[in-house]
Amino acid sequence: MPARHRRHAPLAAPLFALTLAAPLALAADRLTGREFATRSEVYAPQAMAATSHPLATQIALEVMRRGGSAVDAAIAANAALGLMEPTGGGIGGDLFALVWDPASGRLHGYNGSGRSPMGLSRAWFDAQGITSIPAFGPLPVTVPGAVDGWFALHERFGRLPMAALLQPSIDYARRGHPVPETIAWHWERNITRFREFPGFLEQFSIDGRAPRRGEFWRNENLARTYERIAAEGRAGFYEGEIPRIVEAHMKAQGGFLTAADFAAHRGEWVEPISIDYRGVQVWQLPPNGQGLATLQMLEVLEGFTFAADEFGSARHLHLLTEAKKLAFADRARFYADPAFHPAPVAELISEAYADRQRQRIDPNRAQAVVAPGLPAALDRGDTVYLTTADANGMMVSLIQSNYRGMGSGMVPPGLGFMLQNRGEQFALQPGHPNEYAPGKRPFHTIIPGFLSRDGKPWVSFGVMGGAMQPQGQVQIVMNLVDFGMNLQEAGDAPRLHHEGSEEPVADVAPMRDGGVIQLESGFPQETIRALLRKGHRVEFADGRFGGYQAIMRNPHGGWIGASESRKDGQAAGY
Repeated sequence: MPARHRRHAPLAAPLFALTLAAPLALAADRLTGREFATRSEVYAPQAMAATSHPLATQIALEVMRRGGSAVDAAIAANAALGLMEPTGGGIGGDLFALVWDPASGRLHGYNGSGRSPMGLSRAWFDAQGITSIPAFGPLPVTVPGAVDGWFALHERFGRLPMAALLQPSIDYARRGHPVPETIAWHWERNITRFREFPGFLEQFSIDGRAPRRGEFWRNENLARTYERIAAEGRAGFYEGEIPRIVEAHMKAQGGFLTAADFAAHRGEWVEPISIDYRGVQVWQLPPNGQGLATLQMLEVLEGFTFAADEFGSARHLHLLTEAKKLAFADRARFYADPAFHPAPVAELISEAYADRQRQRIDPNRAQAVVAPGLPAALDRGDTVYLTTADANGMMVSLIQSNYRGMGSGMVPPGLGFMLQNRGEQFALQPGHPNEYAPGKRPFHTIIPGFLSRDGKPWVSFGVMGGAMQPQGQVQIVMNLVDFGMNLQEAGDAPRLHHEGSEEPVADVAPMRDGGVIQLESGFPQETIRALLRKGHRVEFADGRFGGYQAIMRNPHGGWIGASESRKDGQAAGY
């Protein structure tokens, strides 16, 4: 990992599990020892953008300077990230967004996730003796929904032509741009993972290697794809030559995605869901995403007071972890495509249910086994997150991903992007809520976040990283509300990641040992000792904690921005 990120990065040595049998002095010496570093928030009077790449941030600001809306800026920035940070997303993946519209005075939600191929059934997997969908290759590929999401958002909230929003990325794709430090680090690891897949090295390497830090990267193929989208609109991606190229490539690799699957795709506008956390309304999108877990965790935690607790105390982290275990047990059993298996959302975020769940938490002991709190309804990842806000008060919280790193390894020739592998999140167990079916949306990990107070927009934010996302969002909300941190501090504070809960796919075994707490450096020594005494297992951070971007409404007017210190990003405004 780049040297400047080592405060929060994985250690070079293998993970070392800390238990009561391990010397506590070693735990303290290796895992803690200094306060976390932070920096100032960013202030601007009119508009703000926060993305994981400085050039994408600058593109978003330029779009708004030219009269574009926050949605226009978000689309332009997302297109740039597909070029500049292909290790986290691109037009081969899906998109979710929350948009605060000052004209209507309400929050709008968009689910831009794609569906499984109509020509592939669970019976085919059974006949092949396949018991779980592989992470890479042609089988986990689902229809990419990002471009459809751009046009749906643009139709309702856009001001500038789509061609104007894509032109900066087209120019950078042809002229080239220097690859920043963290992206270069991830790119090198993706080269190792995907180098044997047909067409990958030709499209995503320089003479068979990853671009080095500061080296210029160009993608002529993606420039041409963006030009087609700019000229032909949504149809330029979901009809015609592009789907035909994808279908031919997928068929050659033994896949099932077809041009007809592209043509049938539509995302949908959905009603956001929310809970009140100490006077702050926390907003998420409903399943098939996992934003519901954020709300479930916070609803449980609201029943505990943290006024007397320091950030990073054992009580803080213990209750956070136990609430996560409860929410994730439900996540594994209820979160799925609502068109196939609707989740009992209202009950899962009700105060009565939270009260019952709260009683299951022992303040002095970690839970080893956690079952769902309701009867069953039936008998992991890299991401880009960005947020924008304009002079009219519109705010956008947008998250986009190809899932594992760069995606599936399927790189259709001449198009400049990789297809996602989101279908890995389907289960092949009959009767499971996420059971594979043709034309179905898989369980999704990417979730945009939004906070309001007194009916007014407050914070647009997100935290990237698979199952870390709801855990990270809860920690951001607690940092702001319970521990009084500012917007930048809330993101820079060291984070906890709990691993080991049952996942929403049938081949992941239920938790039987309480899982593992993984901590970044910066937590007090006594916290680790106390967590061990409560029966938790503790490990060093292994790098799944970044990144975060956020924009807050300044009570004095204008905007406040924050950007993840663990990544290459930037918050800036004018």
